[in-house]
Amino acid sequence: MGRSEELKNRIDGLMPQVRTELTELVSIRSVADPRQFPPEECERAARWVLDKFAELGFEDAHLEDTVDGSKAVVGSRPCPDPGAPTVLLYAHYDVQPPLDDAAWKTPPFELTEVAGRWYGRGTADCKGNIVMHLAALRALGADVPVNLKLVVEGSEEQGTGGLEAFVPENADLLRADTILVCDTGNAAVGRPAATISLRGMINVVVTVEALGSELHSGMFGGAAPDALAALVAMLATLRDDRGNTTIRGLQSDQTWPGERYEPEQFRTDATVLDGVSLLGDGTVSDMLWARPAVTILGIDCPPVVGSASAIVPRTAARLNLRIPPGMTPQAAQAALVDHLHGVAPWGVKVEVTVEAAGSPFRAEVDGPAYRAMAAAMEAAYATPMGSLGQGGSIPLCNVFAETYPEAEIILMGVEEPMALIHAPNESVDPEEIARMALSEALFLQRYSRNAG
Repeated sequence: MGRSEELKNRIDGLMPQVRTELTELVSIRSVADPRQFPPEECERAARWVLDKFAELGFEDAHLEDTVDGSKAVVGSRPCPDPGAPTVLLYAHYDVQPPLDDAAWKTPPFELTEVAGRWYGRGTADCKGNIVMHLAALRALGADVPVNLKLVVEGSEEQGTGGLEAFVPENADLLRADTILVCDTGNAAVGRPAATISLRGMINVVVTVEALGSELHSGMFGGAAPDALAALVAMLATLRDDRGNTTIRGLQSDQTWPGERYEPEQFRTDATVLDGVSLLGDGTVSDMLWARPAVTILGIDCPPVVGSASAIVPRTAARLNLRIPPGMTPQAAQAALVDHLHGVAPWGVKVEVTVEAAGSPFRAEVDGPAYRAMAAAMEAAYATPMGSLGQGGSIPLCNVFAETYPEAEIILMGVEEPMALIHAPNESVDPEEIARMALSEALFLQRYSRNAG
């Protein structure tokens, strides 16, 4: 029996324990927002994670306070080989709020199996990745030929930056040759992938003023400038008829060189209605991972029910601009602000306030760790590892890259489109946990032989 088959059999035997542990972890309502859930729930989750990794040889595992009030689980497990490389394992134990309880087909904080998938908040994002780490390490037992470090944070979903501030201030504590950021996933069930690209983002609020007060639309409409109509006209210039983002000064014709996202699969994953077109003149992969994309997040305006025959004097919209690697948030922000001012009609007063900005990220794909992971995933899945982009942002990756410029950063995990992360009815395919655990175990073995 080969080493890979032996590890696979061990992980298969561990899956009942994986289910039990994931059930325990999902039952902890670790939403890092005290306005919605008691903060004690996050501390319970942190201590659960700490205890499990301490049992696996992370004898110095402990909780570190971060500036946003969350607690990070930090620890290390040294290898006897003085020349062994160091691998940092990352995940997060906090979860998104369940949102609409009525939309859940199963209780959100109770792991429930339906048609072979495990449902519950955090089953995939990111508690499924925590139990994946545990399964990989248990399968290897004492035979872990690298130095291990661990950080599992507790506020990633809130974006309050606790760990981003902690890392540079405690650089030696987490320093590693390779960092496995286990908070992404595969192209589909059974199709392994590493995420090599993350989009950055700019959030702005644009405010438009045209009048000193509301005016009767019958008495003044037709000559009086309408702030809401002005804003609608401005927002309409952000996309062309095909749906391409058209912000002056931003290139919008880049192409994605990696894994192809088939349009039919995307329509299913995105629940696009029959007869509704996908946006843009590029491929789905181009539009998601290689080009800027603007989204209107909200508009201040009277609701239909309760609206009056009045001209709106002042209004605002909140916009989200996602930018691919190769664009800086500074340049994108300037282009968006200039565009909004430039397209405002009728001399209306425009103010643009920047809420947040984050840089895009691109991983290096030519190092020994990346090659070892590609070989490990191919062995675990019997199919080659693909390369994906992700439309969302993970600011921590940029912090890791800036703090540890020599480290390889690999983004991977148990998530895939059917997991519906952040939405009601989040779920995970247990086979993805098993195969990703096998991938990680094989990687740790292969990387130890090939590093350097």
